[in-house]
Amino acid sequence: MPIITLTSDIGLQDYLAGAIKGLLLQHCADAHVVDISHHISPFNLPQATYICRSAFHYFPEGVYHLVLNNLFDRKADYVLIGRHNGQYICCADNGLLTMIAGEKPAEVYRLPLPAGETRNTLNIVRAMAQALAQLIAGAPLDAIGTPAPEIVVKNNLQPLTGEDYIEGQIIHIDNFENVVVNITREQFTEHRRDRRFAIFFRRDEMITQISETYADVAEGQKLALFNAAGYLEIAVNKGNAAGLFGLQGFRRDQLQQGSFQQLSFYQTVRILFEE
Repeated sequence: MPIITLTSDIGLQDYLAGAIKGLLLQHCADAHVVDISHHISPFNLPQATYICRSAFHYFPEGVYHLVLNNLFDRKADYVLIGRHNGQYICCADNGLLTMIAGEKPAEVYRLPLPAGETRNTLNIVRAMAQALAQLIAGAPLDAIGTPAPEIVVKNNLQPLTGEDYIEGQIIHIDNFENVVVNITREQFTEHRRDRRFAIFFRRDEMITQISETYADVAEGQKLALFNAAGYLEIAVNKGNAAGLFGLQGFRRDQLQQGSFQQLSFYQTVRILFEE
């Protein structure tokens, strides 16, 4: 049974998520459609990247991922479909493909949108669904699109590093208002080198140990841990860290011309190391 995943910024307040699934099932009747998230903040490419990369890792090869975020970044007559790690990713040519893959995939094709049709979400999804139906039936990528020698390239937000520090950026705030930072366990271990450390946020807040679970500290106390996706998380046991400390994630106005503007200290977390 083919698997199609859906990630979007459309929310669940209206009919669109259901209509998208209906369109997919019209053209791919035997497919199993899986929601990853429809609650990505609008225009938040770093958050979409974090959610997609963390989820895609657990799917088998041959899965088809539709990423419907920031579909109308610019007016285009095509969307992209690329093959990465044995999976297919279909999205707008808005930089997300390179952010999710970490590079331009070796196989990337332009999937044409029908001429004369209104460029709305459902017509774009219909074109995607028709292409997926052909792929599921065994057609190669070059039978449904044309090679894309050039695509929009955007890089992920990366932490700043020095000899004795890492400064990361808040990329996601979850349903419990836990704050996810773009510092991985591997990056932390590599830079720590068994040294003591202090995690600073909002200038005057500090954590000096890594917890394994939220229950490692008393109720209402702050903590830091590495979540199931391997990213640093600032939390409060049975509390809301983002609201309590005034921490903020990426905003739409910080996305400009393929790069990211400087983030404020309400959006950053710094780890200092010392012998």
